[in-house]
Amino acid sequence: MKDAAEHTVVSNRKARHEYEILETLEAGIVLLGTEVKALRQGRANIQDAYAVVENGEVWLRNMHISPYEFGNRFNHDPLRPRKLLLHKREILRLYGKTRERGLTLIPLRVYFKRGRAKVELALVRGKKLYDRRAEIAEREARRQLERVLKRHRGE
Repeated sequence: MKDAAEHTVVSNRKARHEYEILETLEAGIVLLGTEVKALRQGRANIQDAYAVVENGEVWLRNMHISPYEFGNRFNHDPLRPRKLLLHKREILRLYGKTRERGLTLIPLRVYFKRGRAKVELALVRGKKLYDRRAEIAEREARRQLERVLKRHRGE
């Protein structure tokens, strides 16, 4: 359920097409001051981003946050790895799932919740090409059926 104080900055719409989403969870992001300002302007890209568990910490890699235009020499590196804030129990569970089953952690969206930057992480399994084709064929069949039913009802 979306909170009234939630503001989505960027979302990864392609992820729902390319991956089978098994579960999602919310994590905080450790950011620098100019990164927060750039995020508030919507200057981020998470298309190629993914998360890894290293030394008991979760890191978000390849998330691009453009440098803040009014920043000075202390501006951030756009592609630097960013630490994600999760409970130890969640980190251990995610580590086990990504190691054993070959699952991946990807960000679905970045948003602000009560003034704090958050990322919605998803535990995913990559879809095969034939899975994607089957999904498209199913969607087309559903649309065709809806058209026929609509025409039959006289709408």
